[in-house]
Amino acid sequence: MKKRWWILAGVIVMSVGLFGSCTNQPEKFRNSDTDYKVSSGGIVEMIGAYIKADRAAPAPVKPIPLRQIPAAELAAPVAESAVYRLGHSTVLIRMDDQYVLTDPVFSKRASPVQWMGPKRFHPLPIEIRDLPSIKAVVISHDHYDHLDKNSIRALKDKVEQFIVPTGVGSRLRNWGIPAEKIEELAWWESFALGSLHFTATPAQHFSGRGLTDKDSTLWASWVIEGREGRIFFSGDSGYFSGFREIGERFGPFDLTLMETGAYNKLWSSVHMMPEESVQAHLDLRGRAMLPIHNSTFDLALHDWYEPLERAQTAAKDQGVTLVTPIIGEAVRLQSPTTTKAWWKDEMATDLRLVNE
Repeated sequence: MKKRWWILAGVIVMSVGLFGSCTNQPEKFRNSDTDYKVSSGGIVEMIGAYIKADRAAPAPVKPIPLRQIPAAELAAPVAESAVYRLGHSTVLIRMDDQYVLTDPVFSKRASPVQWMGPKRFHPLPIEIRDLPSIKAVVISHDHYDHLDKNSIRALKDKVEQFIVPTGVGSRLRNWGIPAEKIEELAWWESFALGSLHFTATPAQHFSGRGLTDKDSTLWASWVIEGREGRIFFSGDSGYFSGFREIGERFGPFDLTLMETGAYNKLWSSVHMMPEESVQAHLDLRGRAMLPIHNSTFDLALHDWYEPLERAQTAAKDQGVTLVTPIIGEAVRLQSPTTTKAWWKDEMATDLRLVNE
């Protein structure tokens, strides 16, 4: 029964937007390198892959390591620039004594509804009520595992500005966010907020929250700059030539937050393999890479720990500094050192239990 729930959750997540690609709806936004279109046969192949999937560890068997973040720590008046991975692609960034939050998803499930769909592997390291005032929330695109209505509504009074790709603002306005608190940007457009500077940069992905709205809003990666550093946030993307151009225009980066998870050869044009994530980091001229988009939700067919395993191997081969904090652990922006491969102990436990 548990396996059937995971299969159903995966099919729901992957079909949102994909079915829209089979309709005759005009596509408003397009990728620069590759159009993402899936035939009805391709969708059948995806569903078949989910049904046939036989994985050792789609989710952790025991709780993964997690650090609860004290509210007092975030409220400290003088603190070094740092990032906290809260789960999936939700990252809290402290820079220039201000906070930026990426793709906030605090709900139990990454789904249109909270009674079914991919369920969170771990507790939240901090609740929304305990967060400090947020200078900006940055959204990469409108998929449910990146744009969560309940989280946006709960953050409404804590956030000075929501910075989103073109078209996503309409969704926020429909959820009660005042228009003056929303800034929409197209690729290569920038917005300054105090000492922080945000630039929407290309990504190779797609958008849509239903069966007929595919690509009706833009998707983006983001360059986040301040006096104390420069960060790249990938959002979701396949590997493409745009990473090199972004690196040439804005690099080097102190830290890249790179999508590393929910991949498969069937949708490799819009989600990078871990080895491609490491190569994209090199294209961007990053100093250290933090893999995101893993270890929180089961959204593909690989084992939950595989993205980190493969990224670690690729990073070692390429001489890349890979930063893999446990959820809730602070990573210092100006001294991002290699952290413990925490998933290996969990992986060994999972495999032992499966084989018993």
